[in-house]
Amino acid sequence: MNQTPHTPPRAAAFVYPWDIAGDPAAADRLAATGVTQATLAAAYHSTRALTPRHPARRIVTARHSAVYYPADPGRWAGHALRPYPQGWLPGDDPYGEAAAALEDAGLDVHSWVILAHNSRLGEDHPGSTVRNAYGDRYVWAPCVARPEVRAYAAALAAEAAVRPGARGTELESCGWYGLDHLHAHDKIGGAALGPVGGWLMSLCFCDVCEAGYAGHGLDADELRAAVDAALAPYWSGPPRPAPATRDDEWAAVEKALGADRAAAVAAWRDGAADAFRRAAVDAVRAEAARRGVPDFRVLLHADPAPHRCGANAGTDPAAVLGRADGVVLPCPGGPGGAAGRAAVLTPFTGHRDARHTVAANFTVVTGMGGSPGTLAEDARHAAALGATELRLYHAGLATDADLAAVTAALRG
Repeated sequence: MNQTPHTPPRAAAFVYPWDIAGDPAAADRLAATGVTQATLAAAYHSTRALTPRHPARRIVTARHSAVYYPADPGRWAGHALRPYPQGWLPGDDPYGEAAAALEDAGLDVHSWVILAHNSRLGEDHPGSTVRNAYGDRYVWAPCVARPEVRAYAAALAAEAAVRPGARGTELESCGWYGLDHLHAHDKIGGAALGPVGGWLMSLCFCDVCEAGYAGHGLDADELRAAVDAALAPYWSGPPRPAPATRDDEWAAVEKALGADRAAAVAAWRDGAADAFRRAAVDAVRAEAARRGVPDFRVLLHADPAPHRCGANAGTDPAAVLGRADGVVLPCPGGPGGAAGRAAVLTPFTGHRDARHTVAANFTVVTGMGGSPGTLAEDARHAAALGATELRLYHAGLATDADLAAVTAALRG
């Protein structure tokens, strides 16, 4: 992409259907900021969200994970796991209503799809979720190694991604999800687990994963005991210092479990996550081809450390760019975020070629820790590191002042 040092890369903003549907001014207001794309949620997890400018509401409570379009019953026939319809917005296709308004405002629309994060699904199908070393189920985290979860995610990715008019999709939580998940009145901060303890608590011991460990030469009971022993210091305290880098995190995991055991666990989990991603991306490409949508772009929300879990699922940069058209990467804003931006962007920009998108994702909501006032400088730094596009989280949640700062950065 050609750009001068003073020109920010192409920008897209995340929005929910409820930000746009029912507000005649919303789409034009978003277009006026200077973004050229809206990344619109088609399948999303439960949330409570602010709508600062909507003429009919200020708070939306999405009670459970849901799709925001009418799911096709024929596609889901025979599936053990199925998506849930929403019931808190009027109409049966708020995604379609919002997408049409955004297109009329001159914006490209790309879908936004959440895959391995679904508390309602886990409540209804606990046997399909991550089970930790102590036997606790994480109902918010479907186990991506399980065949029924992989089949569900592939079908959801295809249906939710390739909506009418969409030119591409961004797949979030396309890999392992684990302990890290907020609940109402969350109370898990008593022991400072950090990234290493959190990873140990995120290892799955469902029957499929236990068989997978065995295939890599590990006895599941011995691994469970090793995880328990490695976590014991976290329960007794005092807090342990967090590793400085992602590489340091993995070195600490190897120290906690032993290098050979850690490598075997990683081999199983990395392989399962790659199969999950491959199934989702291939399903989207097949659906786009079936619908006759050329050059449909598939991006993954990602992290450059394969062991990391969560919405930005850990990946091997070279492998994921061999699979998808690009990645969306969480980047800290402000002068203090320069090292963090380099740490997340450089591993991917070193493997990209001209066809790949590497999007730097900046939070632009001041109340959520964002730094919209430094967006222009942050964007230039990201571009210098090789980022080709920006993502702005989140236009629907931002105040008028935040959006004004975004507009100044993109149009100034």
